[in-house]
Amino acid sequence: MADLITVNDPDDPRLRDYTGLTDVELRRRREPAEGLFIAEGEKVIRRAKDAGYEMRSMLLSAKWVDVMRDVIDELPAPVYAVSPELAERVTGYHVHRGALASMQRKPLPTAEELLSTTRRVVVMEAVNDHTNIGAIFRSAAALGMDAVLLSPDCADPLYRRSVKVSMGAVFSVPYARLEAWPKSLDSVREAGFKLLALTPHEKATPIDVAAPQSLERVALMLGAEGDGLSTPALVAADEWVRIPMAHGVDSLNVGAAAAVAFYAVA
Repeated sequence: MADLITVNDPDDPRLRDYTGLTDVELRRRREPAEGLFIAEGEKVIRRAKDAGYEMRSMLLSAKWVDVMRDVIDELPAPVYAVSPELAERVTGYHVHRGALASMQRKPLPTAEELLSTTRRVVVMEAVNDHTNIGAIFRSAAALGMDAVLLSPDCADPLYRRSVKVSMGAVFSVPYARLEAWPKSLDSVREAGFKLLALTPHEKATPIDVAAPQSLERVALMLGAEGDGLSTPALVAADEWVRIPMAHGVDSLNVGAAAAVAFYAVA
């Protein structure tokens, strides 16, 4: 059973995991280095726990203690009970959902391990907006994609905003980082995957005509919002595919485009 500890000092060192959650650059460096990530909200905390992530601690406002009582009683991690005002002073923002948990990261699988057991994978290049990362993972989980591969410069799927937007889907879709870009795409092709680059370019094949659902193994490549896939990534692809547009719309947000393409692929 966890200890329930009331904390009244925002500078209490036991709350260090939760300090400065709005400082993106600091958290990007600190969380992976220290092997932690932050889960926000009851559902996300429960999904992280159920996915086997070890809990370091919880930070709860008083009204959430009873809601999370079963988790508190089950896990040995300390639980810090704080006022909403103190939670805001510690984290730097109003904690709307009233419940935060610091979780221990797991070692990532290698790309080779994921490619050996999957048929439908997402490959993201330089997607560094945490909201888009979370949305893409949520759609990948909902629409049957098996795994996600990230270029070296993609944002962290376990950053608080990504986890929150995905509603914990980042815990259910395995992912790995590709070490070299775009050279690592050769290993994806060698594992038997056809590389489809999603692009609004007029020379791309409409995705329904490409019929990706009929292919044995597909790796769908997505680029960053605005810039899209880089020229080297497009050159490395086996085929370019696009989502046909109406009413003069030239493209979709990458999160929306991903969902449409995942449905077509999976």
